[in-house]
Amino acid sequence: MGIFSRTRDIIAANFTELLDQADDPVKMIRMIILEMEETLVEVRASAARTIADQKEMHRHMVKLDQLQADWAEKAQLALSKDREDLARAALMEKKKAGDMSGQLRSEITVLDDALRAYEEDIAKLQTRLREARSRQTQIAARLESAENRVKLRSLMTNERVDDALARFDQLERRVDYAEGRADSLSIAGGRGKTSLSDEIAALEDSDKVDAELEEMKRALGKGNAAQKGE
Repeated sequence: MGIFSRTRDIIAANFTELLDQADDPVKMIRMIILEMEETLVEVRASAARTIADQKEMHRHMVKLDQLQADWAEKAQLALSKDREDLARAALMEKKKAGDMSGQLRSEITVLDDALRAYEEDIAKLQTRLREARSRQTQIAARLESAENRVKLRSLMTNERVDDALARFDQLERRVDYAEGRADSLSIAGGRGKTSLSDEIAALEDSDKVDAELEEMKRALGKGNAAQKGE
């Protein structure tokens, strides 16, 4: 396939359709980028050869133009010496040089058109290459996200995770029990040591009980005295 045909096919390629039809979009986009990079290198190399050919043709044209001038001078010299035959021969050589120069000009014009086409193709290929690389980044990011979601879902449905969480629950219960024991010992220790407020409150309670007891005694004494009178 010629370089121009390959370039046109790549430029006209529908990346989205190619990726939709591919079994492995990541692999496909890598292949597309590789193909474009190789084609871009080839187009640039062809453009470089074309520029080199143009420069060589320009040098030949300069030489041919100088050769035409030389033959013209020789024709004039021969004619001045009444050597019309030599003058005619010199003019024939001048014409040959002129024809070659004209042919080179035509070829240089063709190469100019080819160079313009190369420049357009290179610009388009670079644009498509940037697009393909952007798509590659997007596809890679989407693929990584999808793989991470799959790993996460697999992890969440894994029995080992459930077992680990159950062991965590057991550890938490053991910690709760240990903390409960510590709290109970603290409570027991607090009961063994009576505070000043507690002692005063106990005295007040004792006074109340004594007062109530005396009241009950007096009530009973009155009751006994009434029975004796009868």
